[in-house]
Amino acid sequence: MKRFLSLLLVLVMVFSFAGCAKTDEPTTEGTTSAAGEETTAAPQEELEWAQGITDTEIIVANSAATSGAFAPVGVPFNAGIEAYFKMINEAGGIQGRDIVFTHVDDEFDPVKGKAALSSFVEDEKVFAIVGHFGTPVVAATIDDLKEYGIPAVYFATGIGQLYNENATSDGRNIFPVQPIYKTEGKIMIARAAGDFEAKKVGIVYTNDDAGKDLLWGAQEMAKELNIELVEQQVSAGATDVSSAITTIKDADVDFVVVAAIQATFPTIVKELAAQNVNKDVITTYVNVSPIIAQGVVNEIAGKFDVYGNGWVSFEGERAKALEEFQKYAVGYETNVYAMTGWIAAHFFVEGLQRVDGVITWDNYMDALESAPIMNPFGGEINYAGGLRAGTQEMNLSKINPENKDGEWLPVADLASIDSLIGK
Repeated sequence: MKRFLSLLLVLVMVFSFAGCAKTDEPTTEGTTSAAGEETTAAPQEELEWAQGITDTEIIVANSAATSGAFAPVGVPFNAGIEAYFKMINEAGGIQGRDIVFTHVDDEFDPVKGKAALSSFVEDEKVFAIVGHFGTPVVAATIDDLKEYGIPAVYFATGIGQLYNENATSDGRNIFPVQPIYKTEGKIMIARAAGDFEAKKVGIVYTNDDAGKDLLWGAQEMAKELNIELVEQQVSAGATDVSSAITTIKDADVDFVVVAAIQATFPTIVKELAAQNVNKDVITTYVNVSPIIAQGVVNEIAGKFDVYGNGWVSFEGERAKALEEFQKYAVGYETNVYAMTGWIAAHFFVEGLQRVDGVITWDNYMDALESAPIMNPFGGEINYAGGLRAGTQEMNLSKINPENKDGEWLPVADLASIDSLIGK
């Protein structure tokens, strides 16, 4: 089980548009007039079933890279989606309809991704997009999705364009699940205050979208908690960050946030150690991998701890969910990307299962917002009131300084911002 946790922590990575498949029959009710004569009320308004729904099927789609350099991610991701739908269909489907999943290989190309989305919505008329894949494709199509209004559930990216605290009209159809950097930045500061009692936090962030989004979240939460932030920007991929770290050191902070992903992260941590800024560090879930730990473990040993966020767990009931996944995801039983595909399909289906009667885009989105949804391998996500923040509960691990091969040890269970700051 610990192996699965370690693997998963590595994971980096729209107004109704058209038509109906069928309509409800109009309903009439007998009433009595003042003279005692029975009359017939006017028919109630007919509801049109959303596009992509027939008498026997609910058709959904995505485009994902299933060839080329990103195929090792896209292929198992889609396999996880298909495995979950197979489980649902074998149990009778949704209102007696099978979920049919169609997909296109976009090769991680935003131009091909835009073309695929247009075809799905306008030509094939699918009901929803499930598992929208990859930062370049999502960034290129997010406005198209909003304009179409088609429900889009799960995005395999954490870009800030997905974040919205009040998606009651524009963007209401966007339902992110995977961590969004803006939300994670908030969680980092909540951790700093709640778990480490920090009052003054240094944040070193890269000048790319990931770094700036993490910074935005940190700034928002710091204002709320009256935490002083000492901010230093470095270039993504920088090899010399000494000046920024000197500023952090001179500010005498209580705690350090490293808002940088992958290649830049070890450079920052090593410089913190070199300048003896011996304050504990927290970073994004993207950096929680054995390779990252191995790259800094010698420098931090005996000086400070490095913590990282995570968004999955296999404790309690989640262990049963893992067994269910392994039963259906044949050939992908330990694949982290297949597990995220399973999560994507779970969130999509949860909305369908909540709809009683005619399925339209509007009442499907109402259903997703009606109550929090539990990630089968994680915490709750709440879409109520138009909140689109992605993962809202994260756990914590830290680098084991005694394991030179690179290991992250679980430290704290999944927790929300409110629970971290005692609300």
